[in-house]
Amino acid sequence: MRAVARGARSAVATVRRKLRAGELGSLPVVLVLAVVWITFQCLNQNFLSPRNLSNLSVDIVGTGLIAVGIVFVLLLGQLDLSVGSISGLAAAVFAVLNVNNGVPEWLALVVAVLVGTVAGTVQGYSIARTRVPAFVVTLAGLLTWNGLMLSVLGDSGTVNLDEDGLVARLTSYYFTHDAVAYGLAAVAAGVVFLVSDRDRRRRRALGMPHRSLRGILVRTAGLAVLAFAVAYLLNRFQGLPLALLIFLVLVAALDVVLRRTHYGRQVYALGGSIEASRRASIDVTWVQTAVLATSGTMAALGGLFLASRITSVSQASGSGVLLVNAIAAAVIGGTSLFGGRGTTWSAVLGMLVIQSIASGMAITDTPPALQFVITGGVLFAAVVIDSLSRRSQEAHGRA
Repeated sequence: MRAVARGARSAVATVRRKLRAGELGSLPVVLVLAVVWITFQCLNQNFLSPRNLSNLSVDIVGTGLIAVGIVFVLLLGQLDLSVGSISGLAAAVFAVLNVNNGVPEWLALVVAVLVGTVAGTVQGYSIARTRVPAFVVTLAGLLTWNGLMLSVLGDSGTVNLDEDGLVARLTSYYFTHDAVAYGLAAVAAGVVFLVSDRDRRRRRALGMPHRSLRGILVRTAGLAVLAFAVAYLLNRFQGLPLALLIFLVLVAALDVVLRRTHYGRQVYALGGSIEASRRASIDVTWVQTAVLATSGTMAALGGLFLASRITSVSQASGSGVLLVNAIAAAVIGGTSLFGGRGTTWSAVLGMLVIQSIASGMAITDTPPALQFVITGGVLFAAVVIDSLSRRSQEAHGRA
């Protein structure tokens, strides 16, 4: 118990130090999420029910995948406005190939994802070679890919997917056995501990600052409690959703790519300074192209999950507030608009906030217009916090 207490005090001291230096991390968005959940739970006791939380966990996947791709672009200090249109185009390509032309689902799915990759690659290469701002290139892409989607769908305008097909089951299949959710929670906690301890040992051997073992144990214990609580709630409804499992695996894999690979370090370096990256012999063209290709790929995957949720593709796919919500999720989650700071988990937290507001509005019969006002207010607050945090870091020589 004394060791746990010392670990907790060490964690609190670390948090205070980071707050003074402007390194807020995910703390603001976690507090906002807690306020949102407590508020809607007080208004309606069904908000935190297992059924609603399970539906919420599936609803965040489609837009959340797109937001994860946006995180990569924001890390460069750029913005991709075409992800909504790419998601609609990928869904349309899949639907037309599979439903209208009888192409096997797995092959149609692969082609649809590759369409998103190619679209992102074309935009990324154009940005890198011409040095035209990403805002302009992707705005042109938004119009171009949307026009292609309308052309692919043709006069029918709407294509209904097979409700028992592979794509439809992405958001309708649940692992009903309790052991699956609990086992995943245990594996997640174990992996976090092993990776954190390995990082601690390596940094200590090199004489670099590192977390204490007690701090790692406290952090892992907190994550384990949260993971098992989520597993318990999901098992009280229909079990672990397949969509959520795929989402978390992809987010974790891309987080490893960003934080523990040479490519990921190059992305953060470009977000800090493109000119300095060029002088450090980083292939700026390749990195920018790869980042936009990643964004396009994730947009295509998100479009397929969105189509799976409603088992149809129409001319409205990829439009509406999808683009706004994807960008807002990344920013609200803590990814900096100035580049160089953020993680894939930022998109998860931000998407939880946005979808929680939408879900709370739905079950409390609140006018939909108010949802945009609240989401806009949260986004504005996130941008202000990001700006103030950057100023604080500059004052402490960290930016």
